[in-house]
Amino acid sequence: MEAILLSVKWASMEFLGAIVLTLIALAVILAGCELFTNGIEWVGCKLNLSTGAVGSVLAAVGTALPETLVPIVALLVVRGEASEEIGIGAILGAPFMLSTLAFLMTGAAAIVYHRRGRRGLDLVVHTDTLGQDLAYFIAVYVLAIGASFLPGRPYKLAVGAVLIAAYCYYVYSHFRREEENGAEDLHPLYLQRNCDVPRLRYVLVQVVTALAAIFLGAHIFVSNLEKISTVLASGLLHWDAKTIALVLSLTITPVATELPEKFNSIIWVGRGKDTLALGNITGAMVFQSCVPVAIGILLTPWELETRAVASAVIALLSGVTVFVVMRAQHRLSPYLLLIGAPLYAAWLVYALRH
Repeated sequence: MEAILLSVKWASMEFLGAIVLTLIALAVILAGCELFTNGIEWVGCKLNLSTGAVGSVLAAVGTALPETLVPIVALLVVRGEASEEIGIGAILGAPFMLSTLAFLMTGAAAIVYHRRGRRGLDLVVHTDTLGQDLAYFIAVYVLAIGASFLPGRPYKLAVGAVLIAAYCYYVYSHFRREEENGAEDLHPLYLQRNCDVPRLRYVLVQVVTALAAIFLGAHIFVSNLEKISTVLASGLLHWDAKTIALVLSLTITPVATELPEKFNSIIWVGRGKDTLALGNITGAMVFQSCVPVAIGILLTPWELETRAVASAVIALLSGVTVFVVMRAQHRLSPYLLLIGAPLYAAWLVYALRH
């Protein structure tokens, strides 16, 4: 009996320790992303890239790094029993969160600002630009999820190559579309806060340091998420550890690593920069449905289980609904974005009952 009690106590301590380390890892990842985004913006400035290219392409890479590095670390470095599920969950979780919670957050913010008399109700967006992003996301994400049902490995790899090529074209078109060049409104480099224009070597040191921090945080995160899944599977839930790892990765990873960045959309909505606020979300959706998915196809068999497919279906349903209604009405109501709440809730109910 004493041995059993000691075993339970040890398991509890290990579980709590894994939770603490997971939270610390997320903090390290977020700090690394902030350093990277700040540094990469200055890299763009040094290269005389356009403001739009820096903000929507280079800075977007910084906010997407956790969802990109977590599966890479899980599949190539940690390589534990549940690493594949953690990697796939991180990959699919980002489009799922962006098309539900991020939409919900932005729509709710616009409604609150309107009721406080700080703005009009409708979101004043460039519907053509936003519609192009959503159409791009829908097309590539259908292709990405459809690859899971293809019979042969070569076909899946071909889809992965198409996804990379599609995102390269998306970036090319964005760089070509932007004309203005500007280094205005850049936050001072963290390593040279008192310097208006930092030296290139300090910029590069910050970028490399940030990448190292994100990689370290991702390694700690994956390792401890596997421990949490194992403990939960052993006594608290009837699922196996791999299923728990997938669900946790689908929900925790994107909410903890990418959703905080989308609070920028709330700020921009309050300032009337609606196209920037929504473009911040839809641009990330395009990236997350191309590059991380291609990595997943390359490093895993890419055979998605039902909960993973369900999250993708929810993301597509949200994207299609917003796209169709916005195009039909030639405007975007913030109430339409609230569709993210019932869709996210529906997936949670499905995931917990199956």
